[in-house]
Amino acid sequence: MGVTASRVPGGDGATVVTSQKVREGRVDAYKRWQEKTNHVAEGFDGFEGAELYPPDSGEENEWVVVFRFSRVDQLTTWLDSGARRRLLDEAQLLFDGAPTQEVLAGGAPAPQEQQAVTAVISHSVRPGKERDFMGWQDKVLKAQEKHPGFMGTELFEPVEGIQDKWVVAFRYDTRGNLDEWLASAERVKLLDEGRQYFSSYEVRKIGSAFSGWFRFGEGDEEGIPSNWKQAMSVVLALYPTVMVLNLTVGKEFDDWGIPGYLGLFISNVLSVSILTWVLMPLVNRALAFWLLPDRARSARTHVGGALVVMLCWAVFILVFGLTTD
Repeated sequence: MGVTASRVPGGDGATVVTSQKVREGRVDAYKRWQEKTNHVAEGFDGFEGAELYPPDSGEENEWVVVFRFSRVDQLTTWLDSGARRRLLDEAQLLFDGAPTQEVLAGGAPAPQEQQAVTAVISHSVRPGKERDFMGWQDKVLKAQEKHPGFMGTELFEPVEGIQDKWVVAFRYDTRGNLDEWLASAERVKLLDEGRQYFSSYEVRKIGSAFSGWFRFGEGDEEGIPSNWKQAMSVVLALYPTVMVLNLTVGKEFDDWGIPGYLGLFISNVLSVSILTWVLMPLVNRALAFWLLPDRARSARTHVGGALVVMLCWAVFILVFGLTTD
């Protein structure tokens, strides 16, 4: 199995992204083998976690596995270990073709976002064109920032002595927005321009589930909104949620004779669930121009977004004031 490795200069942590096509009728056996592999990997120093992503609907039966280690040398120890080689030998009849993988050395794993999807693209950069390639990637990034649903990107340089491919990982809020970008005329034009800097490239897509309210896939603090923006956004979603629950289930609790302390607990569970899986994802998308540090670069945007939130507060207060008196 070929391994490509990449590095964010000065970063810690290492992630390996493996794509493998599973033979028809062998999915259950593959899942059992993957669980066994994950258990073995847990015994190696620096292991932080493993994630399995099934193929998207309509795609070939290609499964993606992500392993995370604290340092690249610890990840390399796992990749080169006899235990892993024996596991790969054991699974030969499960795969249709050789698996492919990229090792992303440095940076930090991006927290997951609801319905978010990640694309991992590896490039074989032509010798002497590295600086031109990086300049071209900056141009691609500027184009992506204007495309709906873009959430962040990271460029991983080669690791000397291991391999020479460059890897770019970027995320979009939905699979639809990612596919639109990948198929866009603007990207096709950029690819035609960039072919003078690289000889080949491969694209892999990784769907990911929801985790967290405010991380937008940047992998560091620059991708997190300021505390005051987080607080304003939570209040924007929390106030109407609490009011509606008080006016609906809260009254039912009283009629059913449920004690106040138990009713409050149930209300908290409901409100947090609604915020996490319904309202906060909507707020994040609607206010991305203001919440995302990379987008909110002017004082006008900071002030304008805050005024929008406060206007929404006023509307909610007015609506509930007129309907509850």
